[in-house]
Amino acid sequence: MAKQPGESGRRTLLCEQFWVYALLMIVGGYYGGYTYSVRGGVFCNAQTANFVLLSLALGHAQWRQALYYIIPITAYLMGSVVSEQLPPTLRRLGVRWETVQVLLEAAVVLLLGLLPDSAPHPIAQVSINFVCSMRYNTFRSTRGISMATTFCTNHVRQTGIALVGARRCPENPFYLRKLLTHLPMLALFVVGGVAATVLSGRLAGRAIWAVLPILIFLFLRLLHADLFIERDLRDQTPAGH
Repeated sequence: MAKQPGESGRRTLLCEQFWVYALLMIVGGYYGGYTYSVRGGVFCNAQTANFVLLSLALGHAQWRQALYYIIPITAYLMGSVVSEQLPPTLRRLGVRWETVQVLLEAAVVLLLGLLPDSAPHPIAQVSINFVCSMRYNTFRSTRGISMATTFCTNHVRQTGIALVGARRCPENPFYLRKLLTHLPMLALFVVGGVAATVLSGRLAGRAIWAVLPILIFLFLRLLHADLFIERDLRDQTPAGH
């Protein structure tokens, strides 16, 4: 499983496996559908929209509204800081940051499901900002291809690049592999969003718990790899870092 050699001769870690990214992509799509459906009609997986809204607020001299958008942007920033700072320390303890990140994400999801539907939407929004930032900075590459599991923009761009590359260089298998990596991610994101839309209409705030089984399963598999299968790979840095 995680002992297969990669193209460079290095062993591929479990946290780099395609199926791990596929499951995380479903969760990413689910977050988007969930926050839009029941937590304020916004998308919290990335920050471009918040920067646009910040610019609009500043342009209209709406200073208080502008300050509000600083909150999710700061949460996203802190997620990247935490995910950059902790990995070396955890590796010395025998557990990879990727494993801990999934556990922290599951804990946040559990707590968000406990929030009453009347709770202020920014609580859920900022929490998802934070965990999406950590995950975006943590899971970066699979199959030797740069990835993101919290939004789709890069997958759309890379799909276009792969299509042109495959047409120009049909003898090069890399472009087909790239295409068959990014296209499923786009489809899985949509699957997650559809599931969130349907379940949010029935379960409201508690619909967030639907992704808990996925996150717990990933955590247990990653922890097992850390403690047993990949103990000798403790010092190997995941691809993309």
